[in-house]
Amino acid sequence: MQHVAIRRSAGLAIPALVVANIALAIGPWLVRIAKSEGHVGPVGAGFWRLALALPLLILFARGERNAPRPADKTALIVAAIASGLFFAIDLGAWHTGILHTRLANATLLGNCTAILFPAYGFIVARSLPSRKQGVALALATLGAVLLLGRSYELSARNLVGDLLCLFAGVAYTAYLVTVDRARGGLAPWTTLAWSVGAGIPVLLAVAFALGDPVWPLIWWPLIAMTLGSQIIGQGLILYAVSRVSALVVGLMLLLQPVVAATIGWIVYGERLTLFDFVGAIAIAAALLLVRDSGRSLPSDEMSLVS
Repeated sequence: MQHVAIRRSAGLAIPALVVANIALAIGPWLVRIAKSEGHVGPVGAGFWRLALALPLLILFARGERNAPRPADKTALIVAAIASGLFFAIDLGAWHTGILHTRLANATLLGNCTAILFPAYGFIVARSLPSRKQGVALALATLGAVLLLGRSYELSARNLVGDLLCLFAGVAYTAYLVTVDRARGGLAPWTTLAWSVGAGIPVLLAVAFALGDPVWPLIWWPLIAMTLGSQIIGQGLILYAVSRVSALVVGLMLLLQPVVAATIGWIVYGERLTLFDFVGAIAIAAALLLVRDSGRSLPSDEMSLVS
């Protein structure tokens, strides 16, 4: 029965990751709106994304009465707080980069985690990818390169934004590693509450230090970002991260640049080319491969990084 429950849990984690990454992909668009219409700086937008979410997270965490009680809870809380510091770095760098490059660039480079997190998983498991996993990684890498394609312009105009988004992706990888260690013994909403609470003062301090406008003229982009990116997006990723392998979590992140490229095309006229469509198809094929493997993972791989 326990093995059946684990398989069912993995099956639910796949659609959770799909919904999470679609919700997260809308975030860069909301950051731009918050800047252009709400006159909130990128770091300030990150602060509100966490600050508005914290009361809800505390409320949800209080309802987790049946959560297991780990033996070394202090170490797990420290891991959750560390994840919040990495996440604050990720948000600050990524939100700033979004304003200085294309949406497709920002989302793709910000999700270099799609390669780094699976690599971490294989290192922890002390194993090499299977043939199917190797094919999925190759397809995902090819798709990412093609999707970046023509939209990637190595120029002074985009270079700073691209580098900031790439740095954000590295920080997000560190966030996933530390938050998953916390999830080994803490319930999901409790973990997210500690993580978000740790990131709020960091982003507020950085916003003030940089002179980043914090108080908005309009609230709806920040509220939408909080509910979509933080509550739905990060909440569902946190649900899934301890239920499927790091490979599945990582490659599912590549849904974000596909959705963001579509938004960029429709809203900002960042036209897609044939290479973009081929890249999206390659990523979709990789996701289908890891979806199938995610349903049949052995139980020891389920808790790869817990």
